[in-house]
Amino acid sequence: MQISPSTKRLLLGILGGLAALLLVAFAVFQWKRQQLLDYALKEVKAKIERKYPVVLTLGPARFAGFKTVEIAGLSLVPNAAPTDTLLTARRLQASLSVRSLFAGRPVFSDLQIITARLTPHKTATNDNYGFLIKKQKASTVPRDTTKGTNYGLLLNQALETVFDNVPGEATFQNFTVDYASPRHTALLRMPELKIQDGDISGRLTATLDSVANELGISGHIEPGDYALTARVFGVGGSVQLPYVPRRFGALVSFDTVLVKLTGKDFDNDDTGGKLTVRGSLAARGFSLYHPKLAANEIEVKRGALDFVATLGRGTVALEKGSQITVNKIVLYPEISVRMKPSRAVRINVTSAETEANDFFASLPTGIFDEVRGTQGTGTLSYHLSADLDMANVDSLRFDSGLKGKNFRLTNFGEEDLNKLNTPFLQTVYNDKGDSVRTFAVGPPNPDFVPYNEVSPYLIHAITTAEDPRFFSHRGFMEKAFVKSAIQNIKEKRFARGGSTISMQLVKNVFLTRQKTVARKIEEALMVWLIENTRLASKQRMLEVYLNIIEWGPSKYRWPSGKRGVYGVKDAALFYYGKRPDELNLAESLYLASIIPKPKFARYSFDAYGDLRRSTRYFFRLIADIMATRGLITANDRENLPYGLSLNGPAKQYMHFSARPDTTRTTVAADSSQFEPLNLIDLLNTGAAPDAGVNSGVPDAEPTKNPK
Repeated sequence: MQISPSTKRLLLGILGGLAALLLVAFAVFQWKRQQLLDYALKEVKAKIERKYPVVLTLGPARFAGFKTVEIAGLSLVPNAAPTDTLLTARRLQASLSVRSLFAGRPVFSDLQIITARLTPHKTATNDNYGFLIKKQKASTVPRDTTKGTNYGLLLNQALETVFDNVPGEATFQNFTVDYASPRHTALLRMPELKIQDGDISGRLTATLDSVANELGISGHIEPGDYALTARVFGVGGSVQLPYVPRRFGALVSFDTVLVKLTGKDFDNDDTGGKLTVRGSLAARGFSLYHPKLAANEIEVKRGALDFVATLGRGTVALEKGSQITVNKIVLYPEISVRMKPSRAVRINVTSAETEANDFFASLPTGIFDEVRGTQGTGTLSYHLSADLDMANVDSLRFDSGLKGKNFRLTNFGEEDLNKLNTPFLQTVYNDKGDSVRTFAVGPPNPDFVPYNEVSPYLIHAITTAEDPRFFSHRGFMEKAFVKSAIQNIKEKRFARGGSTISMQLVKNVFLTRQKTVARKIEEALMVWLIENTRLASKQRMLEVYLNIIEWGPSKYRWPSGKRGVYGVKDAALFYYGKRPDELNLAESLYLASIIPKPKFARYSFDAYGDLRRSTRYFFRLIADIMATRGLITANDRENLPYGLSLNGPAKQYMHFSARPDTTRTTVAADSSQFEPLNLIDLLNTGAAPDAGVNSGVPDAEPTKNPK
């Protein structure tokens, strides 16, 4: 069928009209869409400015595609002092549902922020970001401000601010965060960070308080449930933790850390609110260094903390249900800290039974280096409980112990603990760490003195003064440790040691003289291994102790050329020109008195060559206890002389002071450095045995009176 020219013209006219109508409709749609977009952005601006005290400025907006909206610039400025700009962005891009736009309820998604800068600043009096934090409604109930800061309220506000402002989908490109305060600075640069369907991925360079790290981040977030899983890892190296070096003088790093927050509950009670958070922290390649903790870095290959934590007014607690994993060792901690009205800490930690080999293999490096490689059979478990209120330091409670079940040593590791039973070489050092001399401990050394060739007076004086339960305990005396800790806390220094002879022996034979927490912990483990496996007899341990300890000036040179006064034979000759088995009671008491500070022995006498009052006090105190225990006779005690005849080289070494003896009246508090562990334990006074004592172990110490 052939169409006539007139019909063609009609059809073309109709099609042309339809096309024109479509063009007009499209133009109207475009105009109306742009109009609605401008209106929607004005509403967004008004809504934000109603919610927060800020001025939001948006650049020109346009549709870059059917659903894609571009905004040429953004700035957010607080309208109250300080009014410095908080946020700027060169370009924003988002998807906009056209249907929602025409329905009057615009829905933006897939937000992209390109080349943005967030600059939160804080001065001594104000900041430009505090308005973002949710303010808690004022309570009509008066709150007790003496209980300190409400950490639960602060953390809850921070969590809600973060989670409530996380977009469902967003991309940050070339995003910079620049924070400054009187105490801290932070600069974060993010080339790209994506949030898509709750999944997070990105990389950033962070410089916090001059500590710089390049980090990778991946994870997932559910803002409505306050749930987060985030993996943070170092790019090209370990991550160095900021703030800690400046605040605590420590270095902390990790290769990877996994943070999980599974939920929170905030109870807005009369105290201002208590927050409970649940989650976990796990780290690989964790490293910690502080010179007071250890000489070397403390390293843990794998560690984790599953926590149930509560925070309230002046309180922070790790609740029951928490778990710490150190390699293959599992611990169950309950820890609470109170800041006001006085600082107080309560700790209770127990461990699961761990196979012996797994236990030793899991110990962190940097703390237990000397026992590394130790192996055994059976299982080991540990417990610790402590309670301290700084308002009443004397109330300190402490109990700690390692328990073995069918435990037996099969390999000694780096240090052969069995060397206590054989002759070995001992190197002694001066206070500068320089080697003074090396000598054999055992029969190959002509200066070695067997246990049965030492005066019983000296054995009794030393054990009474240094460790009265040496022959019955298993290496530790909890009450002695507690009393030492109380004094150290009060004086804010290591004023008192409280070590048993077993601990002193291990320190001298196997460990360095460094005063670090790590050395003390390793010392305790080695003592436990020696004492609880009966590796060496008490008599042998004391024999070695008597032959290695320092008893005088390290600079003294003997005619034979050897230097220093080390061991009981040197001591007997240096002070009295005698053999160790010839020492009388007074001579033995004096040698026992100078063990804690042998370099101060020269100041024991006044200008007339008489013992100073502090030393005479020590003589009376120890002699009284020895008499009570039946270690000396009443006649020995009554006829105790307070003068000494120095017939050895020490006579020329002593400093006979011309200054008057101003030592106070001899009461127990005058000479705490001479206060023996016997008094701490209230030995023979009906008090309960110390927790470290094995009541079923017979007293191996000879109890007969010296002849």
